[in-house]
Amino acid sequence: MILDTNALSAWADGNPECRDAFLSAQRLVVPVIVLGEYLSGIRQSKYRRRYEEWLVSNLPLAEIAQVTASTSGIYSDIRLLLKSNGTPIPSNDLWIAAITLENRLPLLSNDSHFDLVPGIKRIAF
Repeated sequence: MILDTNALSAWADGNPECRDAFLSAQRLVVPVIVLGEYLSGIRQSKYRRRYEEWLVSNLPLAEIAQVTASTSGIYSDIRLLLKSNGTPIPSNDLWIAAITLENRLPLLSNDSHFDLVPGIKRIAF
């Protein structure tokens, strides 16, 4: 299962609404883009130290998905499709969508704009 930034935050906060999704996942994958967004957020948090310690303890349980040349092609296809449909989504989310499609895994996210991307199975929590 691919984790969006809001899912990574929910994991860190122990959100019980996503517990079932985590328990049923065979793989946890954090896109490098999600990691960057998360780090940016926690570095502004008054709980920075707690979240950084959580990340050090828990990030090894997940795979980090890198952007590859293949990812770039998928990103481009999604971006052009959504632009032609008049339904663009944020650039970072395009990269997350591309990684999701490349890995053929469901995406844990509360962002419904991922539903605009054909082929993504989004799990809401």
